[in-house]
Order: sequence, then structure tokens, then C-alpha cells
Amino acid sequence: MAETTADVRRDIELTRERMSTTLQQLENKLNVKQVVRDNPWPALAIAVGAGVLLSRSHTDVKAAAATVAATRGASSKVGTVLDDVVANLVSGLHEAFESRITSMVNDLKSAIGAPVSRSGNGDTRATGVSVDQSTASPVVADRIDGMGRPVDPLGTMQPRRAD
Repeated sequence: MAETTADVRRDIELTRERMSTTLQQLENKLNVKQVVRDNPWPALAIAVGAGVLLSRSHTDVKAAAATVAATRGASSKVGTVLDDVVANLVSGLHEAFESRITSMVNDLKSAIGAPVSRSGNGDTRATGVSVDQSTASPVVADRIDGMGRPVDPLGTMQPRRAD
């Protein structure tokens, strides 16, 4: 019973082939994609059954409760910070829009020859007259009669000067 080296090598090669074939068959059986392609209805039934079993375990409700418990204190802090951010944003937008609209209104007034209120350069008094601080000359502020002419309540309106 003496085996030669060639016989041993042949036996090893046959064993390798059998093992390779067995491994290939196992891989085919464990290839879920192929199993689903070959048997779609049983795979669908298994998926539905697994879904029903998971829904009865209420793990989604438990996870939601744990999330709420973990974030309970953080939500009020985040809400306060977000409220402050939104308030600052809205305030900044309001100021920007107000400034832009005032600028546009003043441009329109100067284009049609109406008196222009100089916000920031003068102070409006109860008389309705704004005093331009750079020249100390009174300028009628925002008063126009029914005919579209400027109203000078104190009779102090001076001729227009080019700005």
C-alpha cells in the first residue's frame, strides 16, 4: 500500500475540487438575492411575517419613548436659542427693509419735487418742520396739500437748493 507522490497529489486535488464544489453550493444557498429571484412569493411572505412580528414587539414605541426622554431638556434650550436667532434675524431684516424703503421713498419724493425728510440728519418737531442740522434751515417734512403742493405751516419754507 505504498502510495506514490503522484497519488497523494491526485487525492489532494480531488479533495480540493469537492470542497470547492461544496463551498459553491453553500454560497448559492446563502445568496439571498438569488433566493429571492428564484422564489419571490415565499420571500415576500417571510418579509411580511417578519414585519408583523416586529410590529407586535413595539420596539418602535420604546425607541421613540427613549428618544423623547433623552431630548426632554434639550428641546427647551434649543427652542430658546432658535427664538433668539429668529428674533434677531427678523429685527435685522426689518431695519434693512425700512432703510431701503425710506431711501426709495426719498428718491421718489426728490424726483417729483416733494420735500424730502432727512432721517438721521435732522429732528422733526411738533410743528412738522424738520431742521437740517448741516445748514440750520427749516425744511417742511412730508406735508402736501390736495393739489400735490408742499404745505408750509409756519411760512418758513425757503427755496429749494440743489443737494
